[in-house]
Amino acid sequence: MNIQEFDYQTAFSRNLGWLTETEQILLKSKRIAIAGMGGVGGTHLLTLTRLGIGAFHIADLDVFEQANFNRQAGAMTSTLDHPKAEVLARMAKDINPALDLKVFNEGVQGDNLDAFLEGVDLFVDGLDFFAPQIRAQVFARCRELGIPAITAGPIGMGTAYLIFTPDGMSFEDYFRMAGLSVEQQYVNFLVGLTPSGFHRDYLVDPQRLNLAEKRGPSTIMACQLCAGVTGTEAVKILLNRGPIHPAPYYHVFDAYRPRYRRGRLRWGNRGPLQTLKCKLGYRQVARLLAAPARASTDAATPELPKPLATILSQARWAPSGDNTQPWRFEIHDDTRFTIHGHDTRDHVVYDLRGRASQIALGGLLETLDIAAATHGFRCDIQRRLDAPENRPTFDVQLIESPARSHPLAPFIAARSTQRRSMQRRPLTSRHRDALEAAVGPDHYVVWLQEPGERRRMARLLWDNALVRLTTPEAYPVHSSIIDWNAQYSTERIPDQALGMDPLGLKLMRWALASWQRVHFLNRYLGGTLLPRLQMDLLPALNCGAHFVIVSRQPLTIMDDYIAGGRAMQRFWLTATRLGLQFQPEMTPLIFASYVHGQVEFSRESKSMERAVRLTRDLQALAGETAVRQGVFMGRVGYGPNPAARSLRLPLSKLLTSSGHDKTIS
Repeated sequence: MNIQEFDYQTAFSRNLGWLTETEQILLKSKRIAIAGMGGVGGTHLLTLTRLGIGAFHIADLDVFEQANFNRQAGAMTSTLDHPKAEVLARMAKDINPALDLKVFNEGVQGDNLDAFLEGVDLFVDGLDFFAPQIRAQVFARCRELGIPAITAGPIGMGTAYLIFTPDGMSFEDYFRMAGLSVEQQYVNFLVGLTPSGFHRDYLVDPQRLNLAEKRGPSTIMACQLCAGVTGTEAVKILLNRGPIHPAPYYHVFDAYRPRYRRGRLRWGNRGPLQTLKCKLGYRQVARLLAAPARASTDAATPELPKPLATILSQARWAPSGDNTQPWRFEIHDDTRFTIHGHDTRDHVVYDLRGRASQIALGGLLETLDIAAATHGFRCDIQRRLDAPENRPTFDVQLIESPARSHPLAPFIAARSTQRRSMQRRPLTSRHRDALEAAVGPDHYVVWLQEPGERRRMARLLWDNALVRLTTPEAYPVHSSIIDWNAQYSTERIPDQALGMDPLGLKLMRWALASWQRVHFLNRYLGGTLLPRLQMDLLPALNCGAHFVIVSRQPLTIMDDYIAGGRAMQRFWLTATRLGLQFQPEMTPLIFASYVHGQVEFSRESKSMERAVRLTRDLQALAGETAVRQGVFMGRVGYGPNPAARSLRLPLSKLLTSSGHDKTIS
């Protein structure tokens, strides 16, 4: 459609009813300046264009890249590396070919600011969060020229916005940014924009805010909400209709919670509470800048050909007890490598016969097969029969095979452990059938899902936790596997993933500093009660079902446990695919295996006696065959994904030149 064929009245006629015909004609005569054409600014432009605004000044000096795809209206494969302002100008003109649109490809700067604001009726802020200095300069010049201005920030899954009018509180009087360092200006802008931080409760990964690299998390919903409220306020400002509440009023709306608040900061950031928030923010920023960057979990390494590197990088996400990752890869050529396994029997009370590590290795082999299939290979895996049992070794040959999409492949890295309470809603028959099919013909699933069975399992896990927490041989494991003050960990379990509240974590950290502290708390102060309640009893009651994966044949040799690990990984990945949460509950099976094998796992006679009673109770609940031939035990259910989890060592740290732990860097 060319400009002669375009009819403004028809194009924007559906605005009428909420707008009068006169108001629509008035909007056509208005000119708005928008600085920034990214996630917020680009959506502002398209929204205001569809509102029928007739003229714009737009500015941006950046080009589109893939990192913009999640939220920026102009970011598409066809616009990669294209100037943002030019792309958005074309999109706006595609909506209204008659637009009077001036593009500032060099962005907004001091020497073009007056030209950018010339003849403008309203300024809309779409500048990047990390551009506080030019933002302050633009708002100051708007006030001098008598131009109202709106800033709306995409916060979580909501928006916070402020309106500045020529006769109201100024931008500087509200935010108090003059004379501050750039980092402190970030704090003052955020604290002033969001005095009510509704978003903080659902920010799942604060480490994604990287001040050094000037990037942070964002969502398309927030960007669109910014455009929605800005368009609404623009109507009221440009048409002199409806009340507006300019600074020192602030507005915060969060769709996730959902909540809206309009408040008034009489003194802006100069108020005592805002001043305190800013000071606390300065400290937090200093900690963020001083904190080491999150360890890389690179998907490939330059030393390896891409198909092999990609396959191994996926395989490394297989689960292992306490995130020990008991494997290293020795590369021979493009398609041949050796997996050097090792168990933890010499220092982990839960792996005294290497069975837990063998199950983990089975999970690795299954993950390897799944990953290879999606890249056009199948795996020929041969275990070296002459290798010591405590160092299982596998030679792997990748053989070309037609590539096929494996239904479990997309969930390899998504699979995680949820140690917190789930919903009590029973599993659907469809989900149970899928999980039972996942273990294959050589294994079956025993379900413990009725309310009475879950209560009995909760009592059993309560008793089992007492064995874990009072056995001195378990203390070295518990004291070494936790990564404190961590949301993620590449080779341990982050404390935030344990399922305990902050007070419980502080007490646990203090106690685990020495066995003497643990023993004192357990003996005199009921030290086991809080962790057993939060980590065992409540999660056991609050789930869809407990389960035991059982081998149809007696477990006699290493290969039986490796096969069990393969079944376990298929089960777990299937649960992830179905949207189920999952937590292993292996120690009752482990203690039962010690009782059946007459393994003296502790010098404490009470621990041994309790393990015998525990085994008897487990057999009464799940059946003797399930206990003797069970390879894996856990719980599943519906609920939110965990916000904290264990990651994996990068592939570069898992490469070895031999069977030893020396890695290739």
